[in-house]
Amino acid sequence: MKKILLLTLSIMAVTASAQQTMTPELLWSLGRLSTVGISKDGKSIIYKVSQPNVIENKSDSKFYSIPIGGGTPALLEKTDGLVADKNISPDGKFVLTSNEIKVEKVAGSDFYPELEKSTVQIYNGLDYRHWDTWNNGSHNHVCYYPIENREGFIDIMPNEPYDSPQKPFGGDEDFIWAPDGKSIIYVCKKKAGTDYAISTDTNLYEYSLETKKTVNLTPDNNGYDTQPAFSPQGYLTWTQMKEEGNEADKNDIIVRYNNTDMNLTANWDGTVDEFTWSPDGKSVYFIAATDGTRQIFEVNFPGKTKIAVTVKQVTEGVFDVNHIKGFSEGNVIVERADMNHATELYSYNLKKKTWKQLTHVNDATYKTITLSRTEKRYVTTTDGKKMLVWVILPPNFDAKKKYPTLLYCQGGPQSALSQFYSFRWNFQLMAAQGYIVVAPNRRGMPGHGVEWNAAISKDWGGQVMNDYLSAIDDVAKEPYVDKSRLGAVGASYGGYSVFYLAGIHNNRFRTFIAHDGVFNLHSMYGTTEEVFFTQHENGGAYWEKDNAAAQKTYNQFNPINFVEKWNTPILIIQGGADFRVPIGQGQEAFQAAQLRGIKSRFLYFPDENHWVLKPQNALIWQREYFKWLKETL
Repeated sequence: MKKILLLTLSIMAVTASAQQTMTPELLWSLGRLSTVGISKDGKSIIYKVSQPNVIENKSDSKFYSIPIGGGTPALLEKTDGLVADKNISPDGKFVLTSNEIKVEKVAGSDFYPELEKSTVQIYNGLDYRHWDTWNNGSHNHVCYYPIENREGFIDIMPNEPYDSPQKPFGGDEDFIWAPDGKSIIYVCKKKAGTDYAISTDTNLYEYSLETKKTVNLTPDNNGYDTQPAFSPQGYLTWTQMKEEGNEADKNDIIVRYNNTDMNLTANWDGTVDEFTWSPDGKSVYFIAATDGTRQIFEVNFPGKTKIAVTVKQVTEGVFDVNHIKGFSEGNVIVERADMNHATELYSYNLKKKTWKQLTHVNDATYKTITLSRTEKRYVTTTDGKKMLVWVILPPNFDAKKKYPTLLYCQGGPQSALSQFYSFRWNFQLMAAQGYIVVAPNRRGMPGHGVEWNAAISKDWGGQVMNDYLSAIDDVAKEPYVDKSRLGAVGASYGGYSVFYLAGIHNNRFRTFIAHDGVFNLHSMYGTTEEVFFTQHENGGAYWEKDNAAAQKTYNQFNPINFVEKWNTPILIIQGGADFRVPIGQGQEAFQAAQLRGIKSRFLYFPDENHWVLKPQNALIWQREYFKWLKETL
């Protein structure tokens, strides 16, 4: 009898386990995969799994090797020498790296050494802080050193107040060896102070090891030049945006062939995320957003032939291909995710057009939960365009019931709303708490043509707001949507959207949540660090009274001008180390809500930037997010 009881209890436990749904704690127990590379012998893939450690408030990492065709992973004690190191020179004599070098006086003690306890910082231009860090006079510099003597490094940017890798997110993808090993190609924006803050003019530079001279390889382009790489035949290749000051301009693939720059994607109506050459050098594979997903595309390289350049989509499906990691026997190795699954490694057979999942980091967890359902919906906008809207339904969705529904407002504003898997704005988690999520690919998002992508600039509060309302109004017609329980949530530009909608929504919404959102376009222009962004998006400065575009932005599209119409509870979240959307934006919004007597809460993270990265902070973020929705929706 006792054995039967134990067996029954075990079955009940398994059944209960299989029927659970995603929770914040479960989300933050998932492993996060990133690829180190393909082994030198081409037989295996080396990857890292980072596991959040909530108790220690950090992440623990382990490295693994798995056969390139799939199989059982092996835990690695070290990865040294397993993967080809692109930073070792072709002749094996030197190692390419970067170091932070002090080149400017900033601190009071730099100017007045006798006053060494002073804490003052002195600046003569902008770029005095960037992302989440104050400029202390140190800059990233590309360096190289003899492979047997790490201490003997040579700085190829001596005394230059510039950064390579680019701050804040650049890495060793910003520098490479030339195929002959005689020179180094690197990305740099050689502007300082205010000039740096108002420009996107990065260029490719070539440093000669023999002459110690540096040459600008892209002097005629005023926008971004990034991602330098060489084809198997040795042709320099990179991505390029043309318009200075526009971080979301069309990104194209450029090949320098016979001293001529060939734009492979000029006639393709899209924008490139990242690229890699095929092993035979006959084509370039790249990743780009399309119709609410991120897929692999291929463009042929004609060389000296007269063959037309053609772009074709290689993969399709309801998922995001996030990175191409290499090739093996007709397969391309990629990282892939979707709204129900965090990143795993997959191989895609280019001829058979078939997928194979290689890693299974989180499969065991997903097998214990009921997944949400993602539906693709197309909504007609107020100007007669077709707009893709993702609708995420709760696990065990029952169309006979009514559900509270959230309008998700994407940030960017030109970020793709694709099949991403976020560890904060996680649609699977939101749906698992019983909410329908409506996520529109509104104006400004890549993946729907260059014109659609560019339409949001200088029109933040215009057609895009109609797009949001068209999406929520269309889905709210469904009998399973509780129209009396609608909310709007978002971060960054999505936070701006929430602040703006709060003044124009005509009582559609019952609650709002804004994370690091732009609330006051005037003070945002005066305090953000990448001024080129606000300059381009707003159409200019607020004091330019004869600038019609700028005046329209600051007068018609500024959320502060509609606060008198606020009448809905709002949760405002702000990172104290966020210099992109500085703390005053959240403070101003919370103060306005409080003084107007509106139910509001201020969730402040002193040591977080535009994101929430620390595990314990992230868990509190999730708990407060759903606590607020429970209180107000």
